[in-house]
Amino acid sequence: MSGRFPLLFAAVLFSTAAVAQPQERREYSDEGVHFAWADVVRVDPIYTYERVARPERECYDSEVVRREDRRGNNTGATVLGAIIGGALGNQVGKGDGRKAATIAGAVAGGAIGNSAGRRDDETYVSNERRCREVDGGYEERRINGYDVEYRYRGETYMSRLNYDPGERIRVRVAVTPAE
Repeated sequence: MSGRFPLLFAAVLFSTAAVAQPQERREYSDEGVHFAWADVVRVDPIYTYERVARPERECYDSEVVRREDRRGNNTGATVLGAIIGGALGNQVGKGDGRKAATIAGAVAGGAIGNSAGRRDDETYVSNERRCREVDGGYEERRINGYDVEYRYRGETYMSRLNYDPGERIRVRVAVTPAE
């Protein structure tokens, strides 16, 4: 028997056997409806999994290349190189060619002087600790309800509830004429 028929059948049997069962407590609320207690046979929790975010700090060591200027300011070496280069360029050519050679010599000499000034700079590699926030969340299992199997008057029923009813569950029994 399945569906509503077993419940109606059980309700009719219950109503006829109610006189023979005086120890069962009944409460009347509407005509043809009463409440009774059924024995719980099995309760199965229904689980869901929810993502819980919990940011965590993750740290790591990173190599960093550093350059240390040992001489300080390289401006002096650049200016000296430009003067020497300009003087050498001035020795080449005549007229406007001499001016162009002087300018080119000054620029080249300045670049050479700057480069020579940096030769004493020291380059070294060091480790630096760096940290960042990462998602360190986890999945949490939570109970979302209960599948409850219960027995009333020899018939077994199933319901999904949002609570664990324990050993007994209160049931509503309705009796209506079958037409």
